[in-house]
Amino acid sequence: QVQLVESGGGSVQPGGSLRLSCTASGLTLDSYAVGWFHQAPGKEREGVSCISSGSGSTYYVDSVKGRFTISKDSAKNTVYLQMNNLKPEDTAVYYCAATLSGWGLETWEYDHWGQGTQVTVSS
Repeated sequence: QVQLVESGGGSVQPGGSLRLSCTASGLTLDSYAVGWFHQAPGKEREGVSCISSGSGSTYYVDSVKGRFTISKDSAKNTVYLQMNNLKPEDTAVYYCAATLSGWGLETWEYDHWGQGTQVTVSS
Protein backbone atom coordinates (compact mmCIF):
# COMPACT_ATOMS: atom_id res chain seq x y z
CA GLN A 1 0.00 0.00 0.00
CA VAL A 2 1.38 3.37 -1.06
CA GLN A 3 1.52 6.02 1.61
CA LEU A 4 3.06 9.49 1.79
CA VAL A 5 3.33 11.07 5.22
CA GLU A 6 4.17 14.73 5.73
CA SER A 7 5.60 16.09 8.95
CA GLY A 8 7.36 19.17 10.24
CA GLY A 9 4.60 21.72 10.07
CA GLY A 10 3.90 24.14 12.88
CA SER A 11 3.53 27.75 13.89
CA VAL A 12 6.34 30.25 13.43
CA GLN A 13 6.81 33.99 13.40
CA PRO A 14 7.53 35.84 10.18
CA GLY A 15 11.14 35.34 9.20
CA GLY A 16 11.26 31.93 10.84
CA SER A 17 12.06 28.56 9.31
CA LEU A 18 10.53 25.10 9.09
CA ARG A 19 11.60 21.91 7.39
CA LEU A 20 8.85 19.71 6.03
CA SER A 21 9.43 16.01 5.42
CA CYS A 22 7.60 13.67 3.07
CA THR A 23 8.33 10.04 3.82
CA ALA A 24 7.07 7.30 1.53
CA SER A 25 6.18 3.69 2.03
CA GLY A 26 5.13 1.27 -0.68
CA LEU A 27 7.10 3.11 -3.36
CA THR A 28 10.64 4.30 -4.00
CA LEU A 29 10.60 8.09 -4.15
CA ASP A 30 13.80 8.21 -6.18
CA SER A 31 11.84 6.76 -9.09
CA TYR A 32 9.14 9.43 -8.84
CA ALA A 33 8.89 13.14 -9.37
CA VAL A 34 7.79 14.67 -6.07
CA GLY A 35 5.99 17.94 -5.65
CA TRP A 36 5.08 20.13 -2.72
CA PHE A 37 1.77 21.95 -2.87
CA HIS A 38 -0.04 24.27 -0.52
CA GLN A 39 -3.65 25.14 0.04
CA ALA A 40 -4.83 28.14 2.00
CA PRO A 41 -8.41 28.35 3.35
CA GLY A 42 -10.84 29.11 0.56
CA LYS A 43 -8.20 28.80 -2.13
CA GLU A 44 -7.21 26.14 -4.63
CA ARG A 45 -4.28 23.83 -4.07
CA GLU A 46 -1.20 25.27 -5.77
CA GLY A 47 2.22 23.92 -6.57
CA VAL A 48 5.23 25.29 -4.69
CA SER A 49 8.21 23.21 -5.72
CA CYS A 50 9.08 19.89 -7.32
CA ILE A 51 12.05 17.61 -7.73
CA SER A 52 12.51 15.21 -10.61
CA SER A 53 13.20 11.52 -10.38
CA GLY A 54 16.78 10.38 -10.84
CA SER A 55 18.94 13.49 -11.27
CA GLY A 56 16.88 15.55 -8.87
CA SER A 57 16.36 18.65 -10.96
CA THR A 58 14.35 21.20 -9.05
CA TYR A 59 11.78 23.87 -9.79
CA TYR A 60 10.26 26.61 -7.65
CA VAL A 61 7.44 29.04 -8.16
CA ASP A 62 8.57 32.66 -8.10
CA SER A 63 7.04 33.42 -4.71
CA VAL A 64 9.35 30.98 -2.92
CA LYS A 65 12.55 31.22 -4.96
CA GLY A 66 15.50 31.99 -2.74
CA ARG A 67 13.53 31.05 0.39
CA PHE A 68 12.55 27.39 -0.07
CA THR A 69 14.77 24.46 -0.96
CA ILE A 70 13.57 21.02 -2.01
CA SER A 71 15.84 18.03 -1.59
CA LYS A 72 15.70 14.28 -1.23
CA ASP A 73 17.40 11.59 0.81
CA SER A 74 17.14 8.37 -1.14
CA ALA A 75 18.38 6.27 1.78
CA LYS A 76 15.52 7.53 3.92
CA ASN A 77 12.99 7.52 1.06
CA THR A 78 12.19 11.09 2.07
CA VAL A 79 11.83 14.43 0.31
CA TYR A 80 12.28 17.65 2.26
CA LEU A 81 11.13 21.21 1.86
CA GLN A 82 13.31 23.64 3.78
CA MET A 83 11.39 26.87 4.21
CA ASN A 84 13.28 29.96 5.34
CA ASN A 85 12.24 33.58 5.81
CA LEU A 86 8.62 32.52 6.10
CA LYS A 87 5.93 35.08 5.44
CA PRO A 88 2.30 35.24 6.60
CA GLU A 89 1.20 34.50 3.04
CA ASP A 90 2.96 31.11 3.29
CA THR A 91 0.29 30.03 5.79
CA ALA A 92 -1.45 26.95 4.37
CA VAL A 93 -1.72 23.20 4.54
CA TYR A 94 1.26 21.72 2.73
CA TYR A 95 0.96 18.47 0.81
CA CYS A 96 3.52 16.30 -0.91
CA ALA A 97 2.65 14.23 -3.94
CA ALA A 98 4.40 11.76 -6.21
CA THR A 99 4.08 10.85 -9.87
CA LEU A 100 5.74 8.48 -12.29
CA SER A 101 4.63 10.47 -15.31
CA GLY A 102 5.81 13.97 -15.98
CA TRP A 103 7.36 16.63 -13.82
CA GLY A 104 5.55 19.80 -12.96
CA LEU A 105 3.25 21.54 -10.54
CA GLU A 106 -0.19 20.70 -11.85
CA THR A 107 -2.21 18.72 -9.32
CA TRP A 108 -3.62 16.45 -12.02
CA GLU A 109 -0.14 15.16 -12.81
CA TYR A 110 0.20 13.50 -9.41
CA ASP A 111 -1.13 10.09 -8.44
CA HIS A 112 -0.22 9.76 -4.78
CA TRP A 113 -0.85 12.35 -2.08
CA GLY A 114 -0.10 12.77 1.59
CA GLN A 115 -2.58 13.96 4.19
CA GLY A 116 -1.02 17.39 4.60
CA THR A 117 0.67 19.33 7.38
CA GLN A 118 -0.35 22.77 8.62
CA VAL A 119 2.07 25.69 8.41
CA THR A 120 1.06 28.90 10.16
CA VAL A 121 3.16 32.07 9.96
CA SER A 122 1.97 34.76 12.32
CA SER A 123 3.30 37.30 14.78
